[in-house]
Amino acid sequence: MFENSAELAENKLLLLYILSELKTPISNTQLTEIVLENNFINYFTLQQYISELELSKFISYKNINEKKLLILTEKGENVLSLFNDRLSPSKIAIFDNYIKDKIDLIKKELTIQSDYTIAKNDSFLVDLKALEDNLTLMELKLSVPTRKQAVSLCSKWQENPSDLYNKIINLLFSEDNQQES
Repeated sequence: MFENSAELAENKLLLLYILSELKTPISNTQLTEIVLENNFINYFTLQQYISELELSKFISYKNINEKKLLILTEKGENVLSLFNDRLSPSKIAIFDNYIKDKIDLIKKELTIQSDYTIAKNDSFLVDLKALEDNLTLMELKLSVPTRKQAVSLCSKWQENPSDLYNKIINLLFSEDNQQES
């Protein structure tokens, strides 16, 4: 039932390795998804490890664009470099293959955000954002009358943000081009 100390240490090192290899802060949800999809650690043990790694200051949470994201600390990097030979090569291979397929999706989740809330007059306030290197490229706040419209806008933004971004920018600058002619 209980893990031995070598397995416990390896699992914590694996979490440090994942954060190190991603080279970008990620949410607890994203880390959990990576770990569970690869059957590395069960959910409750994972959350315990994350708490313990944070208490040991090997990882920390950083608020970036109103999101609480996990980062590997310098202390965590040092521990990983000292003990990375204790990581299972098969788990590293599984993670490396997984991340090749998923890195674009993970980055998209961090750079493209959409959300909606109920406004005072029973309408819905939709917030759409595009970020790059922690800078806001574009943020749109729209009021729509129905929840269905709010969900639809969020879905469209998530599905094809670069196309929508380009259309909006082109539309905004199209008048400038006509006036200069």
